[in-house]
Amino acid sequence: MRYIMIVLTAFAVMSTSVSAWAADKEMIMLMELKTGTVKINLREDLAPGHVERIKTLIEEKFYDGIVFHRVIDGFMAQTGDPTGTGMGGSEYPDLRAEFSDAPFKRGTLGMARSQHPDSANSQFFICFDDATWLNGQYTVFGEVVEGMEHIDAIAKGEPPATPDAIISLRLAD
Repeated sequence: MRYIMIVLTAFAVMSTSVSAWAADKEMIMLMELKTGTVKINLREDLAPGHVERIKTLIEEKFYDGIVFHRVIDGFMAQTGDPTGTGMGGSEYPDLRAEFSDAPFKRGTLGMARSQHPDSANSQFFICFDDATWLNGQYTVFGEVVEGMEHIDAIAKGEPPATPDAIISLRLAD
């Protein structure tokens, strides 16, 4: 009887781990850049509406080929504008802000917006370094977990003379 309980407990733990892993895979996006792949953990716990928007745009291949149009050394790399000017967005309506206590640190992904807090759409940025002055003022929706060296290698400038582009952005299989 004890043996059966141990086996059943082990099976339950394994089943939970497998299903949690499968659910977590839906929260990982892979950004292919010219220098390699960047693995990003989406933070649905912090910004469910923003994560849903990003996932929708990824499914539509919206980000494939879009350039990093604003890249400030020591601060951040911004992308997500199909016009490459910093003035464009998707066809979807702007999102309501989902501010949190999550800090803007190296590798944090935040949604770009205008002066109005509820104006985020498709543009986002990735911090090169800590940017604590952004805390609580922009929506955090993800964090780089592997490949930050590829973000560091993005061409700098506002706009860069020869901007780097996202080759592809996909959810992990």
